[in-house]
Amino acid sequence: MEFNIKLIFSGIAIVLAIIGFVPYIVLILRGLVKPHVFSWVIWGITTTTVFFAQLEAEGGIGAWPIGLSGVVTILIAILAYTKRGDATISKLDWSFLIVALASLPLWYITNDPLWTVVILTTIDMIGFGPTFRKAYYRPFEESRIFFIIMILRNVCSVVALQAYSITTVLFPFCLAVGFLILLIILQLRRSALTQQAA
Repeated sequence: MEFNIKLIFSGIAIVLAIIGFVPYIVLILRGLVKPHVFSWVIWGITTTTVFFAQLEAEGGIGAWPIGLSGVVTILIAILAYTKRGDATISKLDWSFLIVALASLPLWYITNDPLWTVVILTTIDMIGFGPTFRKAYYRPFEESRIFFIIMILRNVCSVVALQAYSITTVLFPFCLAVGFLILLIILQLRRSALTQQAA
């Protein structure tokens, strides 16, 4: 019975990922959404690596949505680069990217799924930096609906996990928090800019 519930929540998380990512990719292709390439490169690398760490830590079917997200995130990073989504890259953005990439060898050295997830989750959260900055200055270039769906997807991913530990829960939980913060920034800045224009 419990396995069926886990499978259902994993399925819901995968469907939510598809529902979120497909329109987001279409918006990128139409030039209506302009993701920051640095954030998506960092997220693509870390999400894919965390998927393998979760499998090693017996996350089971709850890790599948993270694996799917890893593949699609890499695709979005490629689209962000080829479509020149957000061409404004600041020194702070370069700092976020350098810190994130410099931290990657640490997970390899640890050879422990827990430390791998802790380090990669930290890197992933650093990856939010360029997108937070971009959301503040250009909040209309992102999709709020996409981030709401990603919050729900991560909640379902946590529920679907077959083993609960810091190793399996930390990454999807922190992603949900990061997306929530991003959503709040987008909402506050859109409201502020709309009031200024009125």
